[in-house]
Amino acid sequence: MTVRPLHDRILVKRIEGKENVKGAIIIPDSAKEKPTKGKVIAVGPGKLRENGERLAMAVARGDEVLYGRYGGSDIDVDGREVKILRESDILAKVVK
Repeated sequence: MTVRPLHDRILVKRIEGKENVKGAIIIPDSAKEKPTKGKVIAVGPGKLRENGERLAMAVARGDEVLYGRYGGSDIDVDGREVKILRESDILAKVVK
């Protein structure tokens, strides 16, 4: 299935952090906090202004971004969980 975001929406794949295990305590996946860092896999064309012009997007495919914990919606694309966000939900772009 191909998903193309509309307007100012962005499709992001979560980047899982390293899992450090200390002691013998195992935390189930349902109790773990989901990461708020991801990689952009698709970008919409940009927000449409009232005069018909499109605003350029601040992120591009392949960028690593930080986003709000509760922003966007989780969707399933070909068996993998991705997040669809508005551009305003993106907090920062990770610069290496």
